[in-house]
Amino acid sequence: MANMAQAIRMALHYAEKNYNLKDVFGQDVGAPLGGVFTATQGLKTAWNSPLDERGIIGMAMGIAMAGDRCVAEIQFADYIFNTIDLLKIAGNTLWCTNGQYNLPMTVMTPVGAGIRGSVYHSHSFDAWASRLSGWKVVMPSNPLDAYGLLLSCIQDPNPCMFLKPKALMRVRGEELIPGEPTDEKDLKNMIDAPIGDRSKWKAKWPDVQEYLVPFGKGKITRAGDQITVVSYGRHLLMCNEVADQLKQDGYSVEVIDLRSIYPYDWQMIKSSVEKTGRVLFVNEDTEVTNFAEHLSYRVTQELFYHLMAPPRVLAGKNVPGIGLHPNLEDSSVPQKHEIETLIRQICAEVP
Repeated sequence: MANMAQAIRMALHYAEKNYNLKDVFGQDVGAPLGGVFTATQGLKTAWNSPLDERGIIGMAMGIAMAGDRCVAEIQFADYIFNTIDLLKIAGNTLWCTNGQYNLPMTVMTPVGAGIRGSVYHSHSFDAWASRLSGWKVVMPSNPLDAYGLLLSCIQDPNPCMFLKPKALMRVRGEELIPGEPTDEKDLKNMIDAPIGDRSKWKAKWPDVQEYLVPFGKGKITRAGDQITVVSYGRHLLMCNEVADQLKQDGYSVEVIDLRSIYPYDWQMIKSSVEKTGRVLFVNEDTEVTNFAEHLSYRVTQELFYHLMAPPRVLAGKNVPGIGLHPNLEDSSVPQKHEIETLIRQICAEVP
């Protein structure tokens, strides 16, 4: 099975071959490195930009305004904040021009903790991204969804934000991408660049096929009827593990992988909460003005009389950054034992 970095690479290859994707660029995106997580190795359309985040976003906007599709990478989400005004303009463009100018641009950037990246390589961006009007925002939890969501982003005529959880870039999936070799060693030999001299290396791409994950469509990864847990990205996998563990103790936990942060699958959340009467939202962005607070507010407003307990949010601590020491990182973002404790507490509450 492909890991997430390989899935992203194959999606970009499929897009440059079938969607007329002409530019994939950013710091170290082109040869010889092919991206800091190797997600752009071997691509014909990949090239290196200067270390200039505002220049990268501005270039993407210009390419898109000229009518060409492009994928721009900010090497780590921690460095995207000085481009907020440009991202806002990109999201406003279709509206401001009365529908005259589409911007078929995708911005992808690694997000979140989990790799001991300390203060400058551990930041989340999903809460900020959800406030950018005019943008579609997605975050996969597995390689197949990464492939399908990225193709949906590239195909879309307007700005899309593809947030890739850096802690999952080397995690292999449980489902094959259409056209992917069944032997992971064969895939590695075909599309992973060798260590050392890469000047004569060329990828031998498998015949991958189109696979799209639609925007605004979540996925139930664990079925249950006692409590709903909503997450995405790397914490979705934690929630799945906790749900499996608690099942042995008689708990019935329904886990929803949101996949698409905006637009999001409200109907799936609504139907699940109406069934369970309890809900916990989990992500690793900071807890103050967290996107999950909006979801919790909406549940309270629209589903109040279905609730057996108050909606809860488990998110990152409201601290300036994440420390390098493992204890500091683990104390700053949600861990499995915290998810389990909250689920037990919420399920114990009665009206």
